[in-house]
Amino acid sequence: MKVPVYNQEGKEVGEALLPKEVFDVKLNSDLVHQVAVAQSANRRIVTAHTKNRGEVSGGGRKPWRQKGTGRSRHGSIRSPIWKGGGVVFGPRKDRDYSQKINKKMRRKALFMVLSSKAKEGNLVVIEDLKIETPKTKLIAETLNKLPVKGNSCLIAVPEKNENLLKASRNIEKTRMMAASDLNVLDLLTFKFLLMPKDSIRQIKSTFLKTNNLSEK
Repeated sequence: MKVPVYNQEGKEVGEALLPKEVFDVKLNSDLVHQVAVAQSANRRIVTAHTKNRGEVSGGGRKPWRQKGTGRSRHGSIRSPIWKGGGVVFGPRKDRDYSQKINKKMRRKALFMVLSSKAKEGNLVVIEDLKIETPKTKLIAETLNKLPVKGNSCLIAVPEKNENLLKASRNIEKTRMMAASDLNVLDLLTFKFLLMPKDSIRQIKSTFLKTNNLSEK
């Protein structure tokens, strides 16, 4: 599959050949959904936490004697039936929501989403992406000249670049990451995928090389 290549002025300057092993994979929506859910669960940060009766303070003595008061018997004011007592079956921060997903499944789903981006015209390849100073205005001007204008965009660069990272992090609905870190969840979050030509080579060397080694 061939896609047009743009320069930073938004003009077509040629074509790029996409490796069919990565960008021409038949979509299996069930697999993509399974991987996306697993990755979302693995990123989940648990903050809700309730204390049980062994963790709340107080309750070191019996509220009143066992018999003779006419009241129900109680052993501690930190019992769950007391106000301010421990919570039964409440949310706990030590709960693990992570899900295991096989590497081959994760890689296959990534290729499927990349293929969908390419077939739907949501993959934009740029000849190169460089700026002299980390200014948001420079990146914003480039994006406005490309087909991604006004849409959410994930920028996959061949390698981490501090200038590009600092310049793009304040742009709404835009995120930048290394091509070797691409994943299903982030690709599904953004409508467009923008990447320099060198990122294609980086994706191929990162994911196809791993794939070949694992199958030997």
